Amino acid sequence: MTAPLRLGTRGSALAMAQSGHVAAALTAATGREVELVEVLTAGDRSAAPVHRLGVGVFVSALRDELTAGTIDFAVHSYKDLPTGDAHGLHVAAVPTRQDPRDALVTRDGRTLAELPPGARVGTGALRRIAQLHALGMQLEVTPIRGNVDTRLGRVLGPDADLDAVVLARAGLARLDRTEVITETLDPMLMLPAPAQGALAVECRIDDQDLVELLAVLDHAPSRAAITAERALLATLEAGCSAPVAAYGVIAEGEPTGEGDVVQEIYLRGAVISPDGTRDLRLSRTGTPADAAEIGKALAAELLELGADSILGQEGHAGPGTQQFGSTE
Repeated sequence: MTAPLRLGTRGSALAMAQSGHVAAALTAATGREVELVEVLTAGDRSAAPVHRLGVGVFVSALRDELTAGTIDFAVHSYKDLPTGDAHGLHVAAVPTRQDPRDALVTRDGRTLAELPPGARVGTGALRRIAQLHALGMQLEVTPIRGNVDTRLGRVLGPDADLDAVVLARAGLARLDRTEVITETLDPMLMLPAPAQGALAVECRIDDQDLVELLAVLDHAPSRAAITAERALLATLEAGCSAPVAAYGVIAEGEPTGEGDVVQEIYLRGAVISPDGTRDLRLSRTGTPADAAEIGKALAAELLELGADSILGQEGHAGPGTQQFGSTE
C-alpha cells in the first residue's frame, strides 16, 4: 500500500481546519490518503507582536520540515508567506480562495457606521488599524492578538471588554463561525490584506510527482489574483504586517470579435499611514496573464505618490495603539 502523504500544519484550530480541508480535497480528487503533522512555529511560541519577530515566523518551521523531508507538503495562510522565493520549494497549488473581506463582530449588533465615537474596536493588523483611523470616526482602536476564539471572547464572552473586533471573514468561514458576523465590510471601507483568504500548498520543487498531484487543487483565477496582489506588496518592499492593502478580482471582460470573452483582472491597492491621515488608493486593470506586471505597475504608481514615506512610518500605529501582526 502507498503510505499516506504527510501534510505539515500549524496546530491552531484555524490552521488545522484549513489543512483538513486541503487534505480532504486532495483525497477526494486523487484517492491518496493524507495525514496531518503538527509543527510548532516561532510565531506560536511567542506572544510578542509579529512585526518584532520578523517576516515568516508562522512559515519558517514548516519550510524547515519540508526541506528536511519530515513532511511531504505544507499548507500556509498565503498572506503569511514572505514575498521572496524559498530555495528548493514550490507553491504547487492555490485552492479556490475564500471570501477575502474583513468581518466586523460587535457586542450589541451595531454595524460599523452605527458605532459611536469612542467605541473600542480590537484588531491585530496594522492595515486594519490604519484604515479604521482613516474613517475619521474617532474610534478607540485596541491592538489584540490570539486565535479566533480568544479574539471573539474580547467582544462576545462573559469577560468582554471591547465593543467590536475585526477579523478575516475567511477564518470564521473555515471554522464554521460565520453566524457571529455582524457585518462583512465593504472593501471600499476596509481593503483586505494581499492574499487574504487564500491558501498556499507548498512542496519540494524536486518532488515532481507530488507537484503534479497537488496541481489538481490549483484554481487559476485565485492564483492570478494572488499573484497581482503579492507583486504589489513585493514591489513596495513591504512586509505582511505593513499598512498595505490589495484586492484583485477576476471578471469577464468584453466579448472579442470572434465571440470569445476575455477575462480581466481588476486590482485595487492602498497604502495608509498608521494614524490614518494619509491614504493612497489606486486601481489598475489588465489580463490575468499579466497579473504580476499589473501588481508591479500599481505599486510603482503608489510609490510615485509617496507610498515609501508612509511605509517608513509603520513603526508608529497612531495615538494609543501598538502594531501587531495577524494571521487570522
